[in-house]
Amino acid sequence: MKDILDNTFWGNTIENWLFAVAFIVGSVILAKLMYALFGRIFKRAANRTATKLDDILIDMLEEPIVLAIVIIGLWWGYDYLTFEESVTFWIHRVFKVLIAINLTWLAARIVDALLKEYLIPYAERSESNVDHVMPIIRKSVRSLIWVIGIVLALNNAGYDVGALIAGIGIGGIALAMAAKDFVANIFGGITVFTDKPFAPGDRIKIGGYDGFVLEIGIRSTRLRTLEGRVVTVPNHKFTDSFVENVSAEPSRKVKLTLGLTYDTTQDGIQQGLDILKNLVLDHPQMEDDHFVWFEGFGDFSLNISLIYYIRKEGDLFDVPNQLHLSILEKFNAAGLEFAFPTQTVFHQSLDSDQGK
Repeated sequence: MKDILDNTFWGNTIENWLFAVAFIVGSVILAKLMYALFGRIFKRAANRTATKLDDILIDMLEEPIVLAIVIIGLWWGYDYLTFEESVTFWIHRVFKVLIAINLTWLAARIVDALLKEYLIPYAERSESNVDHVMPIIRKSVRSLIWVIGIVLALNNAGYDVGALIAGIGIGGIALAMAAKDFVANIFGGITVFTDKPFAPGDRIKIGGYDGFVLEIGIRSTRLRTLEGRVVTVPNHKFTDSFVENVSAEPSRKVKLTLGLTYDTTQDGIQQGLDILKNLVLDHPQMEDDHFVWFEGFGDFSLNISLIYYIRKEGDLFDVPNQLHLSILEKFNAAGLEFAFPTQTVFHQSLDSDQGK
């Protein structure tokens, strides 16, 4: 038996190979036991406490600790084997990178869970606009942790991180020039989230488009126009263009001009003005503020004008419709006639000269 164990395979004895495999298999078994231990004991114990912090930590520590046990088992198993110096050098680098990545994964999980559990609910309860940019903050924090972790992993592996960063910086300048519109859209999205010039469901006007906001994204915003079409607007447009929020208006101003025939008397014009005034005051979806006056003498009509305001909760299409029908009914009942374009032609007969 001893002779069999002393046989060599790839520069190592069978006995060393068995010890290495035993450490690897043992680490996997220990990792599974630790995973079950977290689920059955630690998590149950954490559920009995009043605070959620221990629940978060145990949940976030579970997978990284299991992976760490496997990595340590692989490392100890490899130490029982002997290879060329160059191979050992690279294997040690790989283990250092794996450990750094595992620690980075652990840090990213814990920070992201804490942000989700504590910071996001606080932002939602506050009156600030930070809650809309929390998804961006979470992604940015995770990305920053991973960048730092990868840099540390490469540094532990012996790479010249300074030269690598310098190279990335040169490439980053070229990338930034190519991706400037994308970056502008990202900052435009952040501006929309923080300033809140509009919200989903609002009707806005921008760049010749008039429609309702369907969705506000990080890169673009989608509108459904009054024609029913969906338009995607890059977010940088909201930082360098005028945006009109139609839904934010306190009331909608409407001007109406009516032309009466020239045979309408002064009393008739006053009666028409009174009808318009009463219709506005009696309508529940109109503001009491209004302006009605005899505007002047047109080419073929005596013009009276009305400016009224539809309340925010009023129907912008049905209210004018109701008003117009009421005007038609009241004016007809009062005998007030609407003018239409007419011309009077005077014809003078010329007697022909008898001597010619």
